[in-house]
Amino acid sequence: MYPDKHLKPLTKSPVVCGSPGVALAALAVTLMFWPLLSFAQSGSGTAAQSQSQQQQDQTPAEAGGPGGESGPIAVPKRNTDETPPPPPKPKPADAPEYSLHVTVPVVTIDAHLMGKDGRPIDLPVDVVQDHFKVWEDGVPQKITSVTRSKAPITAVLLVEFAATNYNFMYDALNASYVFASSLEPQDWVAVASFDIKPHIIVDFTQDKQAIFGALNTLRIPGFSETDIFDAMYDMLDRLDRVPGHKELVVVASGRDTFSKLTLDQILKKVKSTPDVTIYTICTGEAFIERATAANPFSTGWQLDYLQAKNQMAAFARMTGGRTYAPRLLGELPDIFREVAGAIRDQYTITYKPTNTKQDGTYRKLKVELVGPDDKPLIIKDQKNKDLKYTIVARDGYTAKHEVE
Repeated sequence: MYPDKHLKPLTKSPVVCGSPGVALAALAVTLMFWPLLSFAQSGSGTAAQSQSQQQQDQTPAEAGGPGGESGPIAVPKRNTDETPPPPPKPKPADAPEYSLHVTVPVVTIDAHLMGKDGRPIDLPVDVVQDHFKVWEDGVPQKITSVTRSKAPITAVLLVEFAATNYNFMYDALNASYVFASSLEPQDWVAVASFDIKPHIIVDFTQDKQAIFGALNTLRIPGFSETDIFDAMYDMLDRLDRVPGHKELVVVASGRDTFSKLTLDQILKKVKSTPDVTIYTICTGEAFIERATAANPFSTGWQLDYLQAKNQMAAFARMTGGRTYAPRLLGELPDIFREVAGAIRDQYTITYKPTNTKQDGTYRKLKVELVGPDDKPLIIKDQKNKDLKYTIVARDGYTAKHEVE
């Protein structure tokens, strides 16, 4: 029945149909290790299910996404209810990517309205505010505000103290005492003298007795030189570091004998120092009167004193102050009272200049009271007569430099 007699059917395998002892041994080994295999499979499945369940429990409710080796990686779900933000508005093609900010400086002018007798004229602020006109380099300016103030004094009293002529010193000291006696509690005053160089006798103080004591130390002069240019330059340099508006009251003949600086240099310093008003009291006029009366035929020296008088007037005019040239000693008390009143009683004018360049140039100023017809304003006194008056204000200022 079979093609090859030597081939036997597969059902007659030696493993199945072999020795009965071998089969019984294999069956015994299987029965012995069966519980262990079942326990290992059961434990592996339980651990996998526990780890999976723990990972699901650690996953935040509002998170989703893939998990990592150390736990789930929480990725916040996107809120589908939020409305997407509107797209940005397109910029015009010609719009610049920068902004330009220009700072326009404010100019402040202290103006004094003085009558013919030198006393201040009191006008209501609403009247002068409508009639004040300011020109800068000939260009009219739009005034921002006009205020009236009783300003406290912050001044340096600079007194010539030299052996040139004792009468000068005597007159200067008497005038200084009158000025010191007119001070009020809120005023600050320093006292300095000069001969060949400036000397600070007392620093800024509100104590009148300290000022009187400082003036009493001026007894015997040591030099005959009067270097007023150097002294004024030093005082202006010191005042430039003091905040606010200041006054420099100079009591001197005005003659300069040995200064290192020239007249042009001190004039430039006066122009470039802001917020300082100079008042000058020239004692040379009284000396000229006395010397001419004593020797009317000797007039060659008068030129020096006349030039000194003009220099003192220039210092005051450039800064909006006043100059005085008393001929008699009795004029000094009234002069110093007038100086104190002029310092306190002032109109403060502010405006933004049309020339906004910060180039450090000097700008000329002109202040006037103008009527509706653009002519000088006519002021009447109590007797309905025309009242002559003058406006005292500085004739210019130095604009700030761009690097300041």
